[in-house]
Amino acid sequence: MNTSNPSHLVYARVAGFTFLFYIAAGMTSLSLGSESQLADLLYFLQNLSALVLGVTLYLLTREHGPALALLALTCRIMEAIHSESEIFFAVGSLLFCILLLRGRVIPAGLAWLGVIASALLVVILPLQLAGVLAGAGWASSVTWMIWMPMLVFELGVSLWFLFKGVNEPRIAAAAQTNQL
Repeated sequence: MNTSNPSHLVYARVAGFTFLFYIAAGMTSLSLGSESQLADLLYFLQNLSALVLGVTLYLLTREHGPALALLALTCRIMEAIHSESEIFFAVGSLLFCILLLRGRVIPAGLAWLGVIASALLVVILPLQLAGVLAGAGWASSVTWMIWMPMLVFELGVSLWFLFKGVNEPRIAAAAQTNQL
């Protein structure tokens, strides 16, 4: 990893920690139920995490597609404020994963896992919302099967960001290309 731009390393580390926190807060709030004050706090912290992830991922991917990065950031904002947050999460994740893949910011295999997991959610979540597919509740094994690839991706990318950072030479090359 090239450390010529320490801010990218900071963004990656913040994103890595936030991914882990977001997962832990989400799983804990699911186990508490919706009537707990702690669950309300965790829901708030999840929304804040969505915003932090949106900003840090935007800063890491904007050189590889400014319009797509901005749209993905907007989806993360909508995720934090909309009642159907899962759909906005899935679309934002798909766009960010495409940009992570395009810029080779993370290993290609990990980025492809994110693209596939996100695309699966982009297709399935609206079908669940419309009642076409059963198993819309979190207690359903179908739901867990649908979300498992995304969980594996997010755990993998969070650890990559925390311990490896990002592929700086690709980010620097993209920035130079966009400045011309």
